Amino acid sequence: MQDEKEACRPRPSLTSSIDDVTTLENEVSNRASTSIEITAADDQSKGSSGEEAAEESTYSDGVVRTWSDAGGRRISGRRLGIRRVKRHHRCSFNGHFYNHKTAVFTPAFGSVTNVRINSSMTTAQVMRVLLNKFKIENSADEFSLYLVHTSGERHQLKPNDHPLAVRVLKGPCEQVSKIFLMELDQVEDVTYDVAQYIKFELPVLQGFITKLQEEEEREMQKLKRRYAEMHHIIKKYMRSLA
Repeated sequence: MQDEKEACRPRPSLTSSIDDVTTLENEVSNRASTSIEITAADDQSKGSSGEEAAEESTYSDGVVRTWSDAGGRRISGRRLGIRRVKRHHRCSFNGHFYNHKTAVFTPAFGSVTNVRINSSMTTAQVMRVLLNKFKIENSADEFSLYLVHTSGERHQLKPNDHPLAVRVLKGPCEQVSKIFLMELDQVEDVTYDVAQYIKFELPVLQGFITKLQEEEEREMQKLKRRYAEMHHIIKKYMRSLA
C-alpha cells in the first residue's frame, strides 16, 4: 500500500525496459552508420574493379589469343578417332596393308607368299592366283613370271609354261633361283653372259670395257688389212686379163 502524499517511484521493470529501448536505438543507429560506411566502400571497390576491368580489356586487345590445353586434347582425340577409322578399313595380307576405299595396293619387292597350285596350271593361271592373293586389281596381262637366279640371270616364263614343273626342275633350294611376279614394262631378260658381270664393282667393269674396246680395235684393223689385200689381188688379176 502507498500513501497518496508519497512520491510515486517508477517500477523497476519499467525503468529497465526503457533503458533497454534506448540501448537498442543506439545499436540500430550505430549499425545504420556502419552499413552506410560499408556501402560507400563497396561503391568505391566497384568503381576500382570497373577501372581494372577496362584496363584488362585494353590489355587483352593487344595480346594474341592461343589455343588452350583443352582444345589441343580434343583435337588429338579426334585425330585418334580418324586413325581408328582408317585402321578399321585396312586389313593385312602377308604383313602388308590393303585399303578397301582406294583399292590401291603395291607389295614390297621380295614379298613372299604361298599359293596352292598343281603341275597342270599354266603361267597365266598362276599369275591370276597370285594377283588374287595380294588383292591386286590390275589386269594379269600387265604382269609376268620371271625365273631369277642368284647370279643375276633372269628369264621370262612363257604363257604356256608350267611354273610348278619349272620350280621342281630347278630344285627346292630358293638360294639358287626364285620365281618372281613382275611388271612387263619394268623388267628385261638378262642372259648368262651379262649376268657374269653384274656383281663386279664399277672400276672393274670400266677395266673390262677398256679391254673390250682395245680388242675390238685390233679386230677391226685385222679385217681392214685382210680386205685391203683382197682388193689389191683382185685389181692385179683384172689388169692381167686386160
